[in-house]
Amino acid sequence: MRIAIDAMGGDHAPQAAVEGAVSAAREWADITVILVGDTDRLQPLLQGNKPANLELRHASETIEADDEPVKAVRRKKDASMVVAGRMVKEKEADAMISAGNTGALMTMGLLVVGRIPGIERPALAPMLPTTDGEGILALDLGANMDATANQLVQYAIMGSLYRSKVHGLHEPRVGLLNVGTEAMKGNEVAKAAFPLLEQAPIRFVGNVESRDVLRKPCDVVVCDGFAGNIMLKSMEGTASVIFSALKEEFTRTWYTKLAAAIVKKGLGQFRKKLDYTEHGAAPLLGIDGLVLKSHGSSNALAFKNAVRQARLALMNDLVGSISTEIRNGSEL
Repeated sequence: MRIAIDAMGGDHAPQAAVEGAVSAAREWADITVILVGDTDRLQPLLQGNKPANLELRHASETIEADDEPVKAVRRKKDASMVVAGRMVKEKEADAMISAGNTGALMTMGLLVVGRIPGIERPALAPMLPTTDGEGILALDLGANMDATANQLVQYAIMGSLYRSKVHGLHEPRVGLLNVGTEAMKGNEVAKAAFPLLEQAPIRFVGNVESRDVLRKPCDVVVCDGFAGNIMLKSMEGTASVIFSALKEEFTRTWYTKLAAAIVKKGLGQFRKKLDYTEHGAAPLLGIDGLVLKSHGSSNALAFKNAVRQARLALMNDLVGSISTEIRNGSEL
């Protein structure tokens, strides 16, 4: 299994990508990790610490966070992200990971790697934290602002297969994000999608409200990218405010500092449940090759966990399973 990493993408590039790649290569001997980027910058970071199953591929350009996605992908042919995607397309790599520009990665996936035949639109599918620490897969959270009822059904099928193939869940529960749990609640798209989801080859459990998502009422929640991204950003903002407020309160007096010392372990465990680095990366489902998007602030652990995800997806033939399901007529 050959897994390419866009070493120049992300806030901590290329240091975090290199450290994560080295750690992953040492952990799993059955993979080859390929760092794609400026080799003049990558080589010194290895400092002679290069595992036998780690390779370098030179790419002279980088797609920046503020680059316009379509122009960047089309003009920067030797960008690390584009080179890694081309490796997947040409079967030089079995999967790729990037913490770079999300819009550019989506564009690259469509223009360079291409869609699975029958899939109307790929979906970005990150894991959201839940109170039990296991997480819930949500899609789409930003690849497409709008979605049709048929596309929501395709998201549900792809998300169900991902949780089954990568996370080993038997018949994962699928919910539809909505403003109420009743079948006829929501906008026209949600109301049209509900009966289609009931007929789809998935375990559909009905509508799910955003206030319940952190309690994991299902294993997969589907929505359009507009509603999904708002939900995601709201959760991230709320978590940030809560932890900032707790830190301020616990450092106010020596009494509160003593209390902080007592509950420190419990708070640490709670914070770990909400830590994106534990989940690694979000797959871009529907692309005809395995493409994973890591958080822009990914550290070495996040990159290593992204490689772990890619390895499991490849071992269980995730892309092939989605293609087969769609080809057999699961798309509605």
